[in-house]
Amino acid sequence: MLVVAIASPEAADADRFGPKAANLARLGHAGLPIPAGFCVDAQAYRLQIAAAGLERHARCVASSDPGEARRAALAMKLGLLDGPIAPELLDDLLAARRALAADRGAPIAVRSSALVEDRFGSSFAGQFESYLGLESEDEFTTAVRSCWAALWATRVLRYMAARDASPADTAMAILLQPLIRARAAGGGLSRTADGEMVLNATPGLGAAIAQGEVVPDRFVLSRAGALRHAVAGQVAHGAGCAHAPRPARPRGASRPSLEADRVRELGRLLRRAEDVMGMPVEIEWALDDAGFKLLQARPLHLEPAPATAGDDIWLRHPGLNGHPAGVGWGSGRACVVNCECELSRVGPGDILVTRIAGPSLSEVLPRVAGVVAELGGSTSHLASLARERGVPAVFGVPGATERIPDGVQVAVDGVAGVVRWMPSGGRFDEGWGPSSLPMGSRPAPG
Repeated sequence: MLVVAIASPEAADADRFGPKAANLARLGHAGLPIPAGFCVDAQAYRLQIAAAGLERHARCVASSDPGEARRAALAMKLGLLDGPIAPELLDDLLAARRALAADRGAPIAVRSSALVEDRFGSSFAGQFESYLGLESEDEFTTAVRSCWAALWATRVLRYMAARDASPADTAMAILLQPLIRARAAGGGLSRTADGEMVLNATPGLGAAIAQGEVVPDRFVLSRAGALRHAVAGQVAHGAGCAHAPRPARPRGASRPSLEADRVRELGRLLRRAEDVMGMPVEIEWALDDAGFKLLQARPLHLEPAPATAGDDIWLRHPGLNGHPAGVGWGSGRACVVNCECELSRVGPGDILVTRIAGPSLSEVLPRVAGVVAELGGSTSHLASLARERGVPAVFGVPGATERIPDGVQVAVDGVAGVVRWMPSGGRFDEGWGPSSLPMGSRPAPG
């Protein structure tokens, strides 16, 4: 069977259904609340490639000729997007769609579950595709083809190239589920460098958190589940290119999306997810009228909390607080970027200061010494990618692009969630001996 129910024992096989689907199946098998659904075997992707006659293009992606490799990757993407689904696959896919529609009566979500994603050190967070709220058969089949084609997207090719990997050596499984009618949604980290747990939340669907488009509610819990700290998110509108009309600034704190009892309940689920996975995890979740549903669990990259500069050095300079989102401590020249069309300005060793902490910024992570963003939180996709690369990051920093001058020296503490800068030049490490530099600081690449 190429399409199996997520409740079936075989759905926990990551080699067939990818870690995203398999991890979720494991949580469900252990009694944690997850949505119902079906897992589509990665073998279906391989059969679709064969039926579309694309094997030759897949082999050419490894060509030593860059032009030929790019043309082959494009041919793979377009062939998977445009070609009809093979009849031997289509019947089972449509049967799963009908079963979900009949049982739940809700629109459908089609989610990627590549064999290479959600693994320790290669999360691929935000690199593939998910499609929500699908109602018609045409929308459903288009989403399936698009998930297969996402393995050949430009950003995925860059991500893989940085890890000496190729999409020709892996395959794409798919997760089919009913769309959760979420009252609130978000993410969670089962451990922090300080030994606590963190939950993020926002009203409605959690895509805005994952894409770094909002400042979410932030809840900090002890490992025993006691609620230690709660900060409401910021209400903002119209995140977009700065060269379009400027959207409204955050209006200040809203009411938290979760009551304290709900936060503690979710904290218990987070601890259970860690126990099932046998390691620290980051999760995605949603809350509907029936209660919490866990949507995803992946390994969490952790590093010890670094020592930081002495208070006398830190406190003499202007600073801003936000959500700690990366690891370690770093300093460099501020490069203030208001939208993606300015990313070419970011140089090696710079601290990127920007508005939206979206996963599209992953292409600059290999060359920056830190990231500061006005929107986003600790559980966004870019935060996952920053932790994976060991990049200090602080998100949810109101007014960062206006208050931090372009070109000044900036220090970023990705554990404490603090950003400071020197208004009149100079360097944070001037006058320090080697022993006084913060452990975990990130030198400029090169």
